[in-house]
Amino acid sequence: MRSEILYPGAFPMVRVELAEGEHIKAESGAMVACSPTIDIESKMEGGFLGALSRKFLTGEKFFFQTLRASRGAGEALLAPTVPGEIVVLELDGVNEYMVQKDGFLAGADGIAIDSQMQSMTRGLLGGEGFFILKMSGKGMLVLNSFGAIHKIELKPNQEYIVDNSHLVAWSTTTTYNIEKATSGWVASFTSGEGFVCRFRGPGIVYIQSRNPRGFGSWVRQFIPVSE
Repeated sequence: MRSEILYPGAFPMVRVELAEGEHIKAESGAMVACSPTIDIESKMEGGFLGALSRKFLTGEKFFFQTLRASRGAGEALLAPTVPGEIVVLELDGVNEYMVQKDGFLAGADGIAIDSQMQSMTRGLLGGEGFFILKMSGKGMLVLNSFGAIHKIELKPNQEYIVDNSHLVAWSTTTTYNIEKATSGWVASFTSGEGFVCRFRGPGIVYIQSRNPRGFGSWVRQFIPVSE
């Protein structure tokens, strides 16, 4: 299985080449085009209970699609719903990642997707809810962002502060705490930041250059309000 990012930037696609018999799972609706040798199936990843927990606990899709090269080698073109970059990671069976909702685009069959419960503080203040996605296993993992993706590599005990609305994914070797953006409550909210995540390495954190909530608020001001 090989992959290539096409048109890197705001409107990319990822091309995945599959040998006969190989398959890849992707977010529902992610397929743009594919070879006639590829069959498309709908699947509840992790079984019914796994799909149910993913849908109601994290807000992710109930079904994934499976693209299978059943009748010979072929390729599939995949793209996310929103404008933003794509990053391809190669999981080695040891390193694992936590992914914010809407960050998953596609993954090899060897990638496991589970719902992971956060602490009470992180669930209440983090903005992503009490459950987020945990990616583990071995093989290709494709993530997408809203805006550009920036990679932050943290050395042991090195700290970095991230606005939680800009998080895409982070390796499980990192630790983080939710805290006020400034020393005072009023200044934290009047600054527009509210709460932030203080990460500590070692590990990798992927962030997105745009804030989905901020963009949603900006759009809503142009929507006419019915009387």
